[in-house]
Amino acid sequence: MSSSDAEVGEVILSAAQIAEGVRKLAAQINRDYAGREVVLVGVLTGAAVFLSDLMRQLTVPVQVDFIAVSSYENATVSSGRVRVLKDLTCEVAGRDVLVVEDIVDTGRSLQAILELVRQRGAASVKTVCLLSKPSRREVDVTPDYCAFEIPDKFVVGYGLDYAQKYRNLPYIAALVTQGRD
Repeated sequence: MSSSDAEVGEVILSAAQIAEGVRKLAAQINRDYAGREVVLVGVLTGAAVFLSDLMRQLTVPVQVDFIAVSSYENATVSSGRVRVLKDLTCEVAGRDVLVVEDIVDTGRSLQAILELVRQRGAASVKTVCLLSKPSRREVDVTPDYCAFEIPDKFVVGYGLDYAQKYRNLPYIAALVTQGRD
């Protein structure tokens, strides 16, 4: 399917709903990490918008780094293989790490990132996601912090894409593909 075969459909979460969800997550993280510094590991590219909004509301000291993995490769279904495209540049050994993910779907990408960070000796590793699709989970991964659980629909907007398009939408919407949704 080409990107011309897709269009944005039903709005799942408005910009205002997302902002409120991010505010609530930040308040909880501020309480839980009070008096500690946390390394925010943003999962590129989808989590960049979420990470930016989240960290601006955090009052705890943070360091930010990024990791990029791929399992979709311009499709709407995960390939099941996770490849590291960009690795961390900061040292995480002995530090509190919070992996910031846009969406937890099958859980394979998040599981691979968590294993990598734990192998490098992080003192603690937790996860925060904007969206979770528990009905799609293929591995036993549950985000520690999650703003919204959503139905099993392919979604775009607020950093999430289809074939690198629609990331700039200020809301989350279902992707409608030609002949199905």
